[in-house]
Amino acid sequence: MYFSDVIGLHDVKQHLTGSVRRGLVPHARIFYGPEGVGKLPLAIAYARYLNCANRGDEDACGACPSCHKFDKLAHPDLHFVFPVVKSKVSDEYLPQWREFLSQNSYFNLNQWLAFIRAENAQGVIYAKESDEIIRKLNLKVYEAPYKIMIVWLPEKMHDACANKLLKMIEEPPENTVFLLVSEDRENVLQTIWSRCQPLHIRAIENNEIVDALQQRYSLDHADAKSCAHIANGSFTKAIELITSSQETRYFFDLFVKMMRTSVSGNIKTIKETAAELAGIGREMQKSYLLYALRMFREYFVSNLREPAMLYLNEDERQFGERFSPYINERNIEAFSDEFSLAHRQIEQNGNAKIIFLDLCLKVTVLLRK
Repeated sequence: MYFSDVIGLHDVKQHLTGSVRRGLVPHARIFYGPEGVGKLPLAIAYARYLNCANRGDEDACGACPSCHKFDKLAHPDLHFVFPVVKSKVSDEYLPQWREFLSQNSYFNLNQWLAFIRAENAQGVIYAKESDEIIRKLNLKVYEAPYKIMIVWLPEKMHDACANKLLKMIEEPPENTVFLLVSEDRENVLQTIWSRCQPLHIRAIENNEIVDALQQRYSLDHADAKSCAHIANGSFTKAIELITSSQETRYFFDLFVKMMRTSVSGNIKTIKETAAELAGIGREMQKSYLLYALRMFREYFVSNLREPAMLYLNEDERQFGERFSPYINERNIEAFSDEFSLAHRQIEQNGNAKIIFLDLCLKVTVLLRK
């Protein structure tokens, strides 16, 4: 992964490379921003840049043994931590992680969990991961200038793991760099956050996404422009749109089903829909609730008759032609509050059957406003 593989974000790349050339290498950085904008590939490219003798010269890197190891994500001074399942540590999933990263630069947590067949389990960085991190970073640097620990989604870190790492992050061994990659800064432990230099990674520029889609997927300019608009700065979302993501379609179908059964007021079908939502796994449930929140926002805005402000695919747009009047100033805040509450309750391992039945019944009331 080189900086040239990261879409857009030219000012961020210049900031990172310039700081290295000036000898300013913080011992802990946290890259944060929305999903799908390239924070992880940016962190990997930065790690390569720190440890490559041919900085910025990709042709020279081709003959560099160290860079060949970075190509395979198998450099002895590069370490990864990421959410896993079954109370394991990241190293037990390292072969799958390398395979997945070799196929996907831009992805989200659900896609990773689906790849390792996590089923209903939530991805977590478990408490015992801290012992592995401390053990690795207390070893001497093997062959590169820096030992680098990339932690993907520190917000998924168990509190016991995070607390045990505080001293290591604040005062790491010599020539050690932590790179944390977060999509939810509010849920990163504050004591972890305060020990890192934050770097906000914004949404990718639309024209950069258009160019990347044309080059990588051979789309014509009009289709690439439409896709980039809906993706709203997320290349992961753009890829989902192109590949007709089954997950997005599934969430849309669930959303339509939930709204229609709630409008009908039929208790039997409402219970059936709630039971279906309760059975799809917690990570999927959380993603569905975030999808529903986005739909409420889009359908509320669609009442303003400003097409440029909408980010809907064709199926979502067609459904919204009849449904959007149901989402208005009398209920939009309540929809946001109730679905956000359900998201928090699912994240806290609440009873999904009760949560979704309660939510469906509340939707029935709110849609009548």
